[in-house]
Amino acid sequence: MSFEGVHAPLVTPFKADGEIDHELLAQHAIDLAGRGLSGLGIGGTTGEYYALSFEERVHTFHTVAQAAGDRTFLTAGINATTTREVLRLGHAAKSAGLAALLVAAPYYAQPTQDELLKHLLEIDDHLDMPIMLYNFPARTGTEIGDRILEALLERPNFVAMKESTGDIAHLHHLATHFKTKLVLSCGMDDQALEFFAWGARSWVAGAANFLPEVHVELLDTCVRKGDFVAGRELMTQLLPVLELLERSGKFIQYVRYGCELAGRAVGNARAPLGALTDDERRGFAQLVQPLLRKGR
Repeated sequence: MSFEGVHAPLVTPFKADGEIDHELLAQHAIDLAGRGLSGLGIGGTTGEYYALSFEERVHTFHTVAQAAGDRTFLTAGINATTTREVLRLGHAAKSAGLAALLVAAPYYAQPTQDELLKHLLEIDDHLDMPIMLYNFPARTGTEIGDRILEALLERPNFVAMKESTGDIAHLHHLATHFKTKLVLSCGMDDQALEFFAWGARSWVAGAANFLPEVHVELLDTCVRKGDFVAGRELMTQLLPVLELLERSGKFIQYVRYGCELAGRAVGNARAPLGALTDDERRGFAQLVQPLLRKGR
């Protein structure tokens, strides 16, 4: 088990009153663990970690670990605005039995590169767990730059990075300058084919919550078989869904509705995010339903 392959960052199911539905979260984790994925993530952006209290986040760690910890590779997203809170979350994830960590730059604080490096090294010093970095400056306000990467990759726990800048030139740079030390993971879903062409062997994919088999088939076709002709055909089928997720401004809402289309209603996102319109739901259903049939 490792960061390679397709990993689904789990949605957090909510009841009608807005509380977390832990029974449904456990069922969802068990179901996905048996559908070809290489791992699951808890506490990521897709799970709306920013909208959960510390106690809620820790509870989700335990729920998923107990449900699927012996079935698949589990990664805990522990991002927060302060080093202290990140470490608290990390210790909780480790105590719950999760295997690895997903760590981004603290959002909103915008630390300097020196401050960010110190933050990340402190996480490694205190937690000593495998780490996938998460480079998403559009959300955090801070990039994980080359100097930080070079320093971190001298340590054995920093083994992977989810790259979510959307900048193909930066993908080229990472693939050519860090390919021998870094497991490069696709974090911009509508660019998955480009990532695989440049040597990525990992994909953290929100839409794998409801289309796991199609995601696994695409990665297997490109990465394990090296068949990019067939891979391009598969990506052509999946691309309208992924483009809508990445470009619409409603990523969370569409992933949640995708789960409903796949037979598992997980409730609405927490405010301030709202629901999809009827037209948005109809349009997305037309794109997703043929792929759901293909996955079965």
